[in-house]
Amino acid sequence: MKLDTREIQAVAATQPARFDLYADIHKAMRAMMSDVLLAVGRMDPDDAEELSHVSGRVLELLDFCAAHVRHENEFVHPAIEARSPGASAALAHEHETHVQDITRLQAAVATLCRHSGSQQAAGAAQALYRELAMFVGHNFTHMHVEETAHNTILWARYTDAELLELHARLVASIAPADMMTTLRWMVPAQNPAERTALLSDMQAHAPAPVLEAALAQVRPYLNDPDWAKLTRSLGLAPVPGLVMV
Repeated sequence: MKLDTREIQAVAATQPARFDLYADIHKAMRAMMSDVLLAVGRMDPDDAEELSHVSGRVLELLDFCAAHVRHENEFVHPAIEARSPGASAALAHEHETHVQDITRLQAAVATLCRHSGSQQAAGAAQALYRELAMFVGHNFTHMHVEETAHNTILWARYTDAELLELHARLVASIAPADMMTTLRWMVPAQNPAERTALLSDMQAHAPAPVLEAALAQVRPYLNDPDWAKLTRSLGLAPVPGLVMV
């Protein structure tokens, strides 16, 4: 299925009345990608400790991106293909390219770490920065097409109840530690209404310690006004530290 530019723009301009599988996780990915790219650009390649720390952050991002590709390949693309055969082919091919890019970036990080403390570190850092910037740019475009073209297909062929069930199965496949990493980037990137929707669902269906852990995870990354809005919307005491549920 191929949508022309006018169709994609029409979907992008539409108020989101349907359940969107992509919206929250893509906000998390855009936030993490942007933050890590800035960190690489600001990095002092002559500071071995900083170089090691930032290199670790790049590898964490690449692992996050690889997991996201697997989730979409295992859950979202089969759902699209089940009711619109061939419709996910173009972006599935881009996923293959992303996996290759991830491997190349992992090699660039290894090269940078190998040159730590040497005169070649600055050049390796610049090369990594440029490669990562291209990767981020490609992913931003890719995510936009998913949010428009793929959502058009999903919304035409699935009910919201079916999409919610698909989303629940995908989320259930994620290990708890990986989910906490996702929440660290997702919740601060969301607007207040989105945060409330996500965490109120957790409040209603998860054990209290899970909500406590999620709040503890995101609190350092929310300013006081955003934290107050969130705790108020969840019916919790708006104290500046961790809220005990």
